[in-house]
Amino acid sequence: MESKLYVGNLSYNVTEEQLRELFSQAGAIKEIAMIMDRDTQRPKGFGFVEMTTQVEAQKAIELFNDHELDGRRLTVNLARPKEDRGGSRGGSRNRY
Repeated sequence: MESKLYVGNLSYNVTEEQLRELFSQAGAIKEIAMIMDRDTQRPKGFGFVEMTTQVEAQKAIELFNDHELDGRRLTVNLARPKEDRGGSRGGSRNRY
């Protein structure tokens, strides 16, 4: 089990500091990443919190999934690994 969490349904007003304060109740935080739109530089409404242990990550899920923060109910679960983005995306296939 990993210790990196997906945190979704964030209000656009929530700051990294607010997430740090909230998730530190479950244990030590290794890293926080708030995902921003690269064009507008505005928050996309989700981010990632990496706890230092799997036990702390599980505790954070139990404490904060469906927890209200800034008027919105958070979605907290284990982050899925990035999918391999390499290789072909279709293109020309030899159909002869």
